Amino acid sequence: MAAEGGGKEMNEIKTQFTTREGVYKLLTHSEYSRPNRVPFNSQGSNPVKVSFVNVNDQSGNGDRICFNVGRELYFYIYKGVRKAADLSKPIDKRIYKGTQPTCHDFNHLTATAESVALLVGFSAGQVQLIDPIKKETSKLFNEERLIDKSRVTCVKWVPGSESLFLVSHASGNMYLYNVEHTCGTTAPHYQLLKQGENYSVHTCKSKSTRNPLLKWTVGEGALNEFAFSPDGKFLACVSQDGFLRVFNFDAVELHGTMKSYFGGLLCVCWSPDGKYIVAGGEDDLVTVWSFLDCRVIARGHGHKSWVSVVAFDHYTTSVEESDPMEFSGSDEDFQDQIHFGRDRANSTQSRLSKRNSTDSRPVSVTYRFGSVGQDTQLCLWDLTEDILFPHLPLSRTRTHTNVMNASSPPAGATIITNTSSNTTNGNNSGANTPGINSLSATLPRSNSLPHSAGSGGGISSGIMDSAIATGVSKFATLSLHDRKERHHEKDHKRNHSMGHISSKSSDKLNLLTKTKTDPAKTLGTLLCPRMEDVPLLEPLICKKIAHERLTVLIFLEDCLVTACQEGFICTWARPGKVGLLSSQNQASSPSGTVV
Repeated sequence: MAAEGGGKEMNEIKTQFTTREGVYKLLTHSEYSRPNRVPFNSQGSNPVKVSFVNVNDQSGNGDRICFNVGRELYFYIYKGVRKAADLSKPIDKRIYKGTQPTCHDFNHLTATAESVALLVGFSAGQVQLIDPIKKETSKLFNEERLIDKSRVTCVKWVPGSESLFLVSHASGNMYLYNVEHTCGTTAPHYQLLKQGENYSVHTCKSKSTRNPLLKWTVGEGALNEFAFSPDGKFLACVSQDGFLRVFNFDAVELHGTMKSYFGGLLCVCWSPDGKYIVAGGEDDLVTVWSFLDCRVIARGHGHKSWVSVVAFDHYTTSVEESDPMEFSGSDEDFQDQIHFGRDRANSTQSRLSKRNSTDSRPVSVTYRFGSVGQDTQLCLWDLTEDILFPHLPLSRTRTHTNVMNASSPPAGATIITNTSSNTTNGNNSGANTPGINSLSATLPRSNSLPHSAGSGGGISSGIMDSAIATGVSKFATLSLHDRKERHHEKDHKRNHSMGHISSKSSDKLNLLTKTKTDPAKTLGTLLCPRMEDVPLLEPLICKKIAHERLTVLIFLEDCLVTACQEGFICTWARPGKVGLLSSQNQASSPSGTVV
């Protein structure tokens, strides 16, 4: 982790930070909040969320921002790095009684300078469709709360659709709606469409078409967030039971699952090419999961509390080619694996799609993603080719001192990223071949934690102890709050096969003999590898940037946007994108700590 000194410096709010691209600077005059700029007393209120849309108006300033603070919802012109925010003139402002906005999403397909379709989810379960430009009468879904009475946790338009949207609730249910249909005056009746391991999908049974079109029941406890893949074909869901579940959305089939180290998963996002998913949650980790291999390929440790948002930076993710661009056979293999062809028109996606080939591998691959958490810290992470293309089998890969205890230590450490610890050098992640790195304390690294027993091993054992203490494996047939005594080693060996984990009959048999969940059922399996069995990433930067817990991280072309629970939405200019605004106002802004 990046050292930040001690004492006062540890608690100092950073206003700029440096990566290998250069310096990111907080633009204090581009801060959005309630018009009075007074910090919001956030006790008991729902997280502040931010949505963006571009309305393509002729002025060249088509960005619009929507954010909720407490009972209020605001809609502004977003001026970003170009001009200071003018909070005195919101395009639209709404104050709700009896319920609070919890999440929102614009339809980018239908947005124009004259009209935008904005969905807003609420704490009492309703979903409202509004047009903050036209301010015309809106539509309200689940108005009588006959469909679901629990809080809306996430709402999103279905990609490529002008009328379909998906809503998840704290009940663990998701509903597919069509804006053209009514919700009916009675509670819906459902008919089973499909069910599988810990999920079921029902259709709405009625004479005339009504909402919801589909009801998904996923896992145990709240469904905290979902995200569509870049091509819109797959859906990743994270739940309070600690599971990531990835579905083929159209076929309504489960593609793969992953289990958190412990606790619930709170957030999820896809890489720009749809090949990796990152999830974060109550284990304070970010977990990288391969869509193709359906397995955890890395974990990142940098946060000191729950991770609330993860997001990929599409603008810093890069591929440097060694050969002229050509399509390798790996894309076809990929399509075979997921049983249908995918149309990859996007240039970033097609460039990245070559990455699976080992014969003509790119010189360097870097996925950049970020995370923010309740510890008020922003972390940036690089996922590089030594993580993506390990030469050794996963079972032989180790990251810290536990490698010394392995019966046959690997020939080399396949998981060290070779940028220096301050990450100010160029991107040389392809320079060292993973198979020939020797495991020495002097190895340069920025994305792996130190190998000393005092740090890496301590983190591993500490997390493992709390995982065992809290009971990590939650299946639909088992109680969410059960605890398990600590005898995981024997059970780990006995229960190692995936067949045992996924077979319903063995779960039922176990229930007859055991009433408590067994952490070892997932720990040490493909669902949830042990800490020493996957690479452990260290953040490129890890900075305290707010006084209150962070709830938003969005990467835009010339800036990144963060928000905290006090209701302040901050714009961080990318290197070289500061422009006139910063030079004019830098003198009056608080001095930033250069790191």
